[in-house]
Amino acid sequence: MRSLVLLIALLGCSHKVNVVQVTAPLKRSQYEATAHHEMVATQGEATSLATIETFKNGGNIIDAFITASFMISVERPQSTGIGGGGFLLYFSRKENKVYAFDFREVAPVLSREKMFLTDKGVPQPLLSQQGPLAVATPGLVSGLYDIHQRFGKLPWHKCIAPAIKLAREGFPVYDHLKMAMEDRKHVLAADPEAKRIFLRDQGSVPALGSLLIQEDLAKTFEIIAQEGKAGFYRGRVAKSITHTVRSKRGILTDKDLRDYRMKERMPVQGAYKGLKVFSMPPPSSGGVHVIQILKMLSPYKLKKMGPQSTQATHLIANALQRAFMDRAHYLGDPDFQAVPVDRLLNDKYLSQLSRSLQTSHATSAKDLKLLPLPYESTETTHFSLADGEGNLVASTQTINGWFGSGVVAKGTGIVLNNEMDDFAQKVSALNLFGAVGGEHNLIEPKKRPLSSMSPTIILKGDEPLMALGSPSGTKIISCVAQTILNAVEFEMPLYESVAATRIHQQWLPDLLKIESPFLSEKVESELKRMGHNVVHEKLGCSVQAIKKQGPLWVGVSDPRGEGLAIGH
Repeated sequence: MRSLVLLIALLGCSHKVNVVQVTAPLKRSQYEATAHHEMVATQGEATSLATIETFKNGGNIIDAFITASFMISVERPQSTGIGGGGFLLYFSRKENKVYAFDFREVAPVLSREKMFLTDKGVPQPLLSQQGPLAVATPGLVSGLYDIHQRFGKLPWHKCIAPAIKLAREGFPVYDHLKMAMEDRKHVLAADPEAKRIFLRDQGSVPALGSLLIQEDLAKTFEIIAQEGKAGFYRGRVAKSITHTVRSKRGILTDKDLRDYRMKERMPVQGAYKGLKVFSMPPPSSGGVHVIQILKMLSPYKLKKMGPQSTQATHLIANALQRAFMDRAHYLGDPDFQAVPVDRLLNDKYLSQLSRSLQTSHATSAKDLKLLPLPYESTETTHFSLADGEGNLVASTQTINGWFGSGVVAKGTGIVLNNEMDDFAQKVSALNLFGAVGGEHNLIEPKKRPLSSMSPTIILKGDEPLMALGSPSGTKIISCVAQTILNAVEFEMPLYESVAATRIHQQWLPDLLKIESPFLSEKVESELKRMGHNVVHEKLGCSVQAIKKQGPLWVGVSDPRGEGLAIGH
């Protein structure tokens, strides 16, 4: 990737021209597309091509969602797969309704609150990040099957067929996959099945461009294509998953798999600049905090300040900081604790938070205090889809860290998640993404861990406007909110909205992270003088966004990655 400074004229800003730092790909045409009918933006080139073919073959948007989900499981085994889980936000134009589906992983029945602590109460993070104890009950196949049964049009097996073919025939190893293999080589090498599939005979990482074939996974997909979700949660595949985990002293049982159920939830909703913003509710924290951030910033004239200006960046950082403090204190699985969503999105409360943003200096984490709530009686993948009828899909799916737990169920090719790390090992303990653990997110059997995944759909009136989301742990919230700000507040074209430099501030650690290409030296110097602890860090987001522009869909796959936007 190359960085590029673009001159973007923002409409309505007295014809002011702003210099905006964006990521510039070597081949922009791969990442941006327009179309009248269907639009697909995913993190995988093969995934996008297969998904658009499902549309062309008469499939509806849910059939395309199924194809994309299985394909990306093959193409990005480091990020997602049927050994994990995720969320779906689906706007049905005919019903004028946004559905929210939760097929997040759940803690095994034998889990206990202090399972990752020493006798003296010291967290042991490696136990929740790699190996058998890190594995939570996978939910992806259950969610995909039940959603397809309800809304799909094509036969189930036809939606999965392209993924079977890709797994069997293989695809060339690309940069991000090789980087993930290098980073987790020691974990992959420790598991015989993972080593056999992802590493060479001597334990080395495959070269760029060499073929990655996943024959065992192809056979597993064939079973699921024939038997539906029973082919995963019962029978030979299920036995292999639980036997592999238990043989390594893990706690996942046959009962955990048999009892798994997807949940349909009410999406969180907020108003921003006259638009309706829908996003994922708890156990995802993402939707609540994306809406909080937008509404906190709504009273300020960010557009007049200019994108990436000192004052706009300062305000955005302050809003992120306050949202993440709320995340640590209030969010968890709503099936286990009362999560005060309505109070967190209360206009009076957000107005108080908004007024607190206007400071001359950065507020240190230790000095930031929770405001009383009003009384009332991250490795992941994302894709966005749209069709000619105005339906939208935004889905974020994951196995958590790169290659999840590093455990592959024997003979299945299934990489199992390390989602137990998304729980709090104890209050104030940090997870893989540096997120602070709160009391509501402590481990309990059958509980779903807190997530930052933020699949988001925006309507203008009752008409579809945008669908977007991103991977990258806690940074998802920052990246999704800033993409919306760029597109709606600053009125940037969608490509520039996605490609623009992003920041991240998550309360603790008390750092203002700025990705490359960096903001101007002047702006960064001014932010430091205001007390922000500025550091440069790759954020890892890969936003996949679709936006309605007149009669056309515009699709953008983040130029920071290897994805593809393609329309029909």
